[in-house]
Amino acid sequence: MINLEVPRKFGPLVGQARQVAGEVLRPISRRYDRDEHARPKELDMLAALIEGAEDGADIGGAGAAGVRRSTGGGDAGSRNGSNMSTALSIMELCWGDVGLLLSLPGQGLGNSAIASVADDEQLARFEGRWAAMAITEPEAGSDSASIRTTAVLDGDEYVLNGEKIYVTAGERADLVVVWATLDRSLGRAAIKSFVVERSNPGLILERLEHKLGIRASDTAAFRLEDCRIPKENLLGSPDIDTGRGFAGAMQTFDNTRPLVAAMAVGVTRASLDETTRLLREAGIEVDHDRPAALQPAAAAELIAMEADYEASRLLTLAACWMADNGKPNSLEASMAKAKAGRTCVDVALRCVRLAGTLGYGEELLLEKWARDAKILDIFEGTQQIQLLIIARQVLGKTSAELR
Repeated sequence: MINLEVPRKFGPLVGQARQVAGEVLRPISRRYDRDEHARPKELDMLAALIEGAEDGADIGGAGAAGVRRSTGGGDAGSRNGSNMSTALSIMELCWGDVGLLLSLPGQGLGNSAIASVADDEQLARFEGRWAAMAITEPEAGSDSASIRTTAVLDGDEYVLNGEKIYVTAGERADLVVVWATLDRSLGRAAIKSFVVERSNPGLILERLEHKLGIRASDTAAFRLEDCRIPKENLLGSPDIDTGRGFAGAMQTFDNTRPLVAAMAVGVTRASLDETTRLLREAGIEVDHDRPAALQPAAAAELIAMEADYEASRLLTLAACWMADNGKPNSLEASMAKAKAGRTCVDVALRCVRLAGTLGYGEELLLEKWARDAKILDIFEGTQQIQLLIIARQVLGKTSAELR
C-alpha cells in the first residue's frame, strides 16, 4: 500500500530544503528576476553544500538532479528512494524560487536523462557534472518524434547537425544531452540521446532567450554544426528497435515529468501560503471544519485551491513512488505533470486576483510566481500533450490512432 505522508527518513532533507528556500533563495529571488541572464553566484557555494550533504546518504539529489528508476519489482516491499526524495526537496526549493533551482550547478534536467538510460560506465564518467537537456527544435516542439537533428556515425565518432531551442541552463551547464535521430526514415525508433561537452566547438550558442518567467535561469538556443562526439557518448543502445519504437527515449520523461510536477507543486504552495497570510491580515480566517458555502467568498476560494494543490501533490508523489518501486509510471507521470502544471497556473493567477493591488505589484512575489508558473505547464510536454498521452493509455490507443 502506498503511504504518501513524508517518510520519516526524509524529514531532515525536507527541513534543510525549506531552510535553504527561505533563507537563501527567497531573499535573492527578485534581484535575479530583474537582472536576467546574470549568473547567481550565491548558488555556487550552495551547490557545494548540497553535494557534501548528499555524500554517504541514500536520499538522492536535493534539486533537479538525476534520479534512477529502481530495477526491483513491487513484491519486495515498499521503498521510498531517490525519486521520492528528489521530488520532496524540489517542492520545498521551488517554494523559494523555481528559476534559482534551475540555476543550481549540477542540478539540470539533463542529469535525469543520463540517470534514466546511461550504463554504469557512463554514470561514472558523467557523475558530478551539470547536464542540460536539448530536445525542442524550431519545427519540433511538443512532438518530440519530429526531431530533425541528425547523428551520423563516422568511425569512432558521431557527427551531429541541427538546431536546438529553449535549452534550460544551456549556457551554464557542463554538458548538453542532445536528442537526435540516427535515421529520419525510421521515425521515432531512431531517436537517441547524446551527451555533448558544452565546450565542443561544434555546439554553437546562438542566443539567450528573454522570457516571461524563470528569468534567473538561462534558456539557450544552439546550432550544431558538424559537432563531433565520441560514440561512447550515445546514451543507451545504438541499435534501432522498430518494435520498441519511442519507448527508450520516452523513459526519460517518465523520470523528469514528476520532477517538473514537483516544481509546480512548490510554486502553488508558495502562492497559497502568501495569500493565506494576506487574508489573515485582512481579518479573513479559513475554517476547514466549516462548509465553504458558510465562509467568506475569499476563504471558500482558498479552500478550493487547496484541494487542487493536494491532488497535484499526491499525484506527483504517487508517480515518484512507482518509479522507486520499479513500476511502470508513464501514465501517472503524465497525470501528475498535467494536473500540477494546470493547477499552478490557475492558483497563481487566482491568488494575484485575491491579493488585489498587492498581488499585481512588485512589493510581493505573487506576480512573479504567476509569471513563473506558466512554463511549468509547458516544458517537458505541454498540458495538451499530457492529456493526449493520458487518453491514449486509458483508451488503449496508439499515437497513430489518436492524434
